[in-house]
Amino acid sequence: MRCLLRLGATGQIEVVSPFDPVTQAQLRAIRPRGFWETRRGCWQFPLESAPALEQALAGRFPVEPELAEWLAWMQQPLPPLPLHRRLVAAADPQGPLPDGRSLFAHQRTGVRWLLARRGAVLADAMGLGKTLTALVAARAMVRLADCRIVVVAPVGLHLHWRREAAALGLAIELHSWAKLPRALPPAGTVLIADEAHYAQNGSTGRSQALVRLARHPRLRAIWLLTGTPMKNGRPAQLFPLLAAIGHPLAADQRTFEDLFCQGHWREQGGRRVWQANGATRLDDLHRLTRPLLLHRSKTDCLDLPPKQRRLLVVELAEAEGDGFQHRLQIKVDDYRRRAALGEVRREAEVLAVLTALRQIGSDYKLPAAQELVSLLLGQGESVVVFTAFVATAQHLAEQFDQACLLTGALAPAQRQQQVDRFQRGDSPLLIATYGTGGLGFTLHRARHVVLMERPWTPGDTEQAEDRCHRIGMGACLTSHWLQLGVADQLVDGLIESKAGRIALLLHGQERSLRRRSLPAMVRELMGEW
Repeated sequence: MRCLLRLGATGQIEVVSPFDPVTQAQLRAIRPRGFWETRRGCWQFPLESAPALEQALAGRFPVEPELAEWLAWMQQPLPPLPLHRRLVAAADPQGPLPDGRSLFAHQRTGVRWLLARRGAVLADAMGLGKTLTALVAARAMVRLADCRIVVVAPVGLHLHWRREAAALGLAIELHSWAKLPRALPPAGTVLIADEAHYAQNGSTGRSQALVRLARHPRLRAIWLLTGTPMKNGRPAQLFPLLAAIGHPLAADQRTFEDLFCQGHWREQGGRRVWQANGATRLDDLHRLTRPLLLHRSKTDCLDLPPKQRRLLVVELAEAEGDGFQHRLQIKVDDYRRRAALGEVRREAEVLAVLTALRQIGSDYKLPAAQELVSLLLGQGESVVVFTAFVATAQHLAEQFDQACLLTGALAPAQRQQQVDRFQRGDSPLLIATYGTGGLGFTLHRARHVVLMERPWTPGDTEQAEDRCHRIGMGACLTSHWLQLGVADQLVDGLIESKAGRIALLLHGQERSLRRRSLPAMVRELMGEW
């Protein structure tokens, strides 16, 4: 093994060395302290440890060029930023924007809040204008500190970001979550990460790349935008975001998981495995994250017409029920046959059964959905339908002339064309999948949204509904939840449980949470079936 110092995937210094008692003792004495990363086979230290490492190792370890560049930049720090009051004045949140718009009161407050923090999570509810808030704040950094603005966002939202930046006369550098940049401009950068919940899995490349950029020596500020900072109700998902903004809670991942994720060792396949998928002490987590995480609901900020949910229970005739059971049995038998051949994992059968239940149920809900949509269109209403399945969306669109169809098969520009067509009133019906239509688009022309089934996470459900429930809508929004049988009941119950955990984090609401695992609920269902 060759001795060297290199830049790690998350922007830390990695020390690669064969075992040597003297060197190991020297590394253990370094402060700020590092830790041994077993999977990568090296020591990892924060960048602040560089002077101590250089003194201890005395040039014995060569430094890779990329790390050398970072260390050189650390020797030439950027000048201090102006005082907060000067930054706020330069942002001018009170004044009219170049296109004639004015910021809402909550957006003006958001601008001042962001400019007081070099790392922050703006977690306002969907539809409150986080894009414009972040850009107006970044405008001050451009004017007074000659910063560049780098934006990371899903490709489907790039046009929206370009439009908003152009409206402010700002130049931005856009990147997708699929390909984050490895370097930042030397002059200093404000990094804005939109839909930051894309980085909630710390083991993925994009999460590590975001944390790496957040530790870049030429970074002036990093602001994460997401309406769902803990999308699936698990504090472990919040950790990468806290690491990116430099929150003290992210200094030690194991301690964080012990405190908030019910971290524990368990035996699996004859070896010990660390598990940290639980949730505990959420009231403490809320209190500790509140200084750097701003969440406001629509009711806190806007006088919007109300949103109401209406449950529509779909019942099957006896013959339809028999057909449903037959189709499900075929799926189960096929899965068990493949498991016996070793093609799929036997322990994943419960989730495969639930997925089959949802897919088959989506087919059997089509007549009820068609009847509901026909009724609403007959009353002159504009309707948006969301489903998890492309086949369901396509089949429903075939039943209505001029329906706008929004799925991942469309290029980003074509998706925006479909949305524009619906918003102009050229079509009263838009049918979309959650993964495409539930992200970034404004559909406030609709007064009714139909959810064929719910996604696994409450964040995705809220995202879909709030495409319509947002600034500019003219009347109450009704969200119709079609529910067929126990599969939908399980998912809806799961959403309620996760939403409770998220409320504890964002609002500090004191409540007791009863948790049942999804596999346990499905096994109970299969036993009854």
